[in-house]
This record gives sequence, C-alpha cells and structure tokens, in this order.
Amino acid sequence: MSRAIFDNIQIKPKEYKSEVSPVWCPGCGDYGVLNATYRALSELGIHPKDFVSVSGIGCSSRLPYFVKGYKMHTLHGRAGAVATGTQLANPKLSVMVAGGDGDGFSIGGGHMPHMARKNVDMVYVLMDNGIYGLTKGQSSPTTRKEMPAYITPYGGVEEPLDPVMYMLTYGATYVAQAFAGNPKMCAALIKGAMEHKGFAYVNIFSQCPTFNKIDTAKYYRALVEDLPEDHDPTDMDQAIAVARRPNGKAPVGLIYKEDRYTLCDEMKRLVDLVGGSPDYDKQKIVDAHRP
Repeated sequence: MSRAIFDNIQIKPKEYKSEVSPVWCPGCGDYGVLNATYRALSELGIHPKDFVSVSGIGCSSRLPYFVKGYKMHTLHGRAGAVATGTQLANPKLSVMVAGGDGDGFSIGGGHMPHMARKNVDMVYVLMDNGIYGLTKGQSSPTTRKEMPAYITPYGGVEEPLDPVMYMLTYGATYVAQAFAGNPKMCAALIKGAMEHKGFAYVNIFSQCPTFNKIDTAKYYRALVEDLPEDHDPTDMDQAIAVARRPNGKAPVGLIYKEDRYTLCDEMKRLVDLVGGSPDYDKQKIVDAHRP
C-alpha cells in the first residue's frame, strides 16, 4: 500500500472499534480476526480517514461495520472488484477486503486471479470457515468431503480447493496463512500485508461453531504448523512445497513475498508513455475522438 497513508498517529487498538457491536455467534473465529485487524491498524498508525474496508456477503463480510473508517458492503462476490476501483481512484488509501471462502472463491472466484495477476495494491483477508454460515450451513468451496451440510447431508462429492495454492499460482505477491485462535500471528501477518506494496492475501482458518461441526477450533489448532525456521518466503518453489502440506499440516506464517510492479505503477507508466497528465482536459479528449 502507499506509505503516504501511514501517519504514525497514536491510536490504541480499542479506539478503532466503531459504534456497532459485533453480532457473530459466541465462539466464532472472526472475533480473533477483528481484534487482529484493530491491532494491525494501531501498530501502523493508520488514521481511520485513510482506511477503507470492503466486503461482499457473508458472516465475515460484516467485519467492516465494526471498524472505524470508510466501508462498503457490496454485492456477493464483488468486494474485490469494488476494492480495485477504490484503490485505483485514490492510491493513497489503505484498502482491505474482508470476506469468507464462499464469497471469495465461489461467487467471487472469477475476480481472485485478476486481482493477483494485476498486483492491485490492497489487502484481502479471507476468513475460511469451510461453510456458508450466513445462509445456515451449505457446503462451500473449502468444505471437506466428509462434512455433512444442509444440502449435502451425506457429505460432499467435490474435492475442497486450497486458497493458498490458488493464490500462489495466480501470482499474488504476498501470501500468508494463520489460525484465528492465534490473534497475535494474525495481527502480525495483516500488518505485514498492509505494509506490502502489491496484492496481499491472508488466509485465516476461522472456526464456525454453529454450522461446521468438524472444523472446530481444536481441529484447526491440531492442523496448523509453523513454517520451518529456514523457510525462505522469496522462494516460490519452497512456498509451493510447503503449501502442498507434505506432512498433512497446514503451514502458518508468511509463505511467499515478492516485489513487483503494481497495477498503479503500470497505469502511471502507461500515462507517462502517451504523455498524459492527472490534470487532463476532458473536452480535449472528447474532441480528439469525434468522428
């Protein structure tokens, strides 16, 4: 993100809380992600006037309501597209998408590869609970086959997708993973994502105690494993290797990071190439294209 927005102001994490109280179920992992977001914003000293949170539809998409700043609660699966437009319109803003696995990889799945390959300078925090919670428990793209769900009472017939593998192969320049039960790690990775210049994706396992009875907090705690101490996040081969879970464990930490031109950089290059100017004359453009 543009470092111009880091005012280094002194705001405590609790002061980023909006006047709206969270309404998630007791025990929902999204509380941990919300607290991690407060902490990351505080440590970076981002003023709420410079922060925009965008979401689609779903339980986790309620997160923007609970954070001070500008916010947009958009259509199902369209948060990424709206956030891309927001970032292009004002690159000085700190833009974060908050959403779930269904919103991001089913309804909005067509947007994910393009945000990554374009390297849009923004953060995408995905709370992966392996279920559609808001609509009362349908299987999502990350639901395990053995889990009975509302419309699949005998379990699923499709293999779950792996969001981290997808984002690595799509070309995201910052890919991290954490468990909501470790808010300290979540905060550190979200902070790193906000500091990163380019498309930063943070996948967070977030248990749904109401509709997903097998991916519990206990299950996730046993599933995750810290990255090896010698893991090199700039090495794509290593990133792919650990993301494939060779020992059955899901790696948590910063998996991959790369410096690359952002979409804004490329747009500026194009403007410079054709002799454009931020103070363009609209009428001159219209006249130039009259038949």
